[in-house]
Amino acid sequence: MMSQEQNDLITRTGSKDLCGKLMRMYWQPAALVDELAGPRPVRPVKLLGEDLVLFRDEAGSYGLIERHCAHRGADLAFGRLENGGLRCAFHGWLFDASGQCLETPAEPKDSPLCKGIRQRAYPVIEKSGILWAFLGEGEPPAFPEIDCFVAPDSHTFAFKGHISCNWLQALEVGIDPSHASFLHRFFEDEDTSGAYGKQFRGASAGTDLPMTKILREYDRPIINVEQTEYGLRLIALREIDEERTHVRVTNQLFPHAFVIPMSTEMTISQWHVPIDDENCYWYAIFTSYSTPVDKKKMRDQRLELYELPDYRSRKNKSNDYGFDAQEQLSATYTGMGNDINVHDQWAVESMGPIQDRTREHLGSADKAIVQYRRLLRQEIEKAASGAKPFMFLDAAHAKSIQGPATMDGIGPTRGWEAFWMEVDVKRRRGAPWAAPVPAEIADKVRHLKAVK
Repeated sequence: MMSQEQNDLITRTGSKDLCGKLMRMYWQPAALVDELAGPRPVRPVKLLGEDLVLFRDEAGSYGLIERHCAHRGADLAFGRLENGGLRCAFHGWLFDASGQCLETPAEPKDSPLCKGIRQRAYPVIEKSGILWAFLGEGEPPAFPEIDCFVAPDSHTFAFKGHISCNWLQALEVGIDPSHASFLHRFFEDEDTSGAYGKQFRGASAGTDLPMTKILREYDRPIINVEQTEYGLRLIALREIDEERTHVRVTNQLFPHAFVIPMSTEMTISQWHVPIDDENCYWYAIFTSYSTPVDKKKMRDQRLELYELPDYRSRKNKSNDYGFDAQEQLSATYTGMGNDINVHDQWAVESMGPIQDRTREHLGSADKAIVQYRRLLRQEIEKAASGAKPFMFLDAAHAKSIQGPATMDGIGPTRGWEAFWMEVDVKRRRGAPWAAPVPAEIADKVRHLKAVK
């Protein structure tokens, strides 16, 4: 059982908190590129408890600076985008993307005041439909060459959603393989031909068996957790019969992401980014290994649930997440509709703003959560000591972090280990873009036809 001090250590991410220091050593999703579309590319951002404003200047450079003007604290999110920067609407002070004050127009013409004034500012980079910010000190780490960053724009789609709880419980639901058999249980199976863009609604790889049926009927998975060079690999085994076993391969990407299968052709890489200690955003990149992503369809599907501009769910605590008692009896385990994002949102928000882990009782099905928390504490302590934490990558090391592999498929009960690797390799070899085969897998499947 965890102490309150231990719970605070791994959940709180303010600038003075040790976990906050760790998180500031990694690139953080700050906004979707789509959020700066339109005639006025300015957007308020709260990230790791800091109030900031994000903008794109006339030259196309991104700026992420302190939201309140260095003059008298007015809100720069309402500023004027002009003359190479963002101008405060109160007295006209102008700041560029680096935070440097360029003009203080109410001062005498020869005043040197602006030269010594700089808003706090952070570097921003655009990658795979997301604008990433580095809030740490010194040189930022390199991005790993994982699939969602290697795939072309045509084969990726990014989206996000707000969750009213701490980032850690939002992440932990994604490294908990057993919950899918309950929280996401559907009592009837749909035609899988309409599953595009929907998780758990398609068929298991290489079969016509719906994922909904597998999760419903085989609800005691054997869970294996492996340490990897990027975090953890989770393998959930659901034995169908003596000859066949369903294999689901998912991953925890340190520090606060998971990578899971969306379908046989698509994977989800999802980060859980603290807004403050009691709110977070999930940012997901959907990556296709076959056809280009139908971005309009994916976006339209998600906007049925999420409202702009803040990407908050229409189903939430204020309306009981759409709970319907009759539906719970006849259609779904939760009675909260068909969108699994709603199910997850209810589960993690119902724990409270910050889950009280001093009261929980973990079992064998929670082994990935236990291992992740141990890793997180270890890296918090490492960062606090001044050392570089796990996954703080230099350019050379970043090239070796590939994949990670994901899979939902039914293979032989004896030999499932080789089966899931072969399925992943075949998908990569057949991709229209250069999807790398992770070295650790390539070394293990040299004998398989898939890599010949």
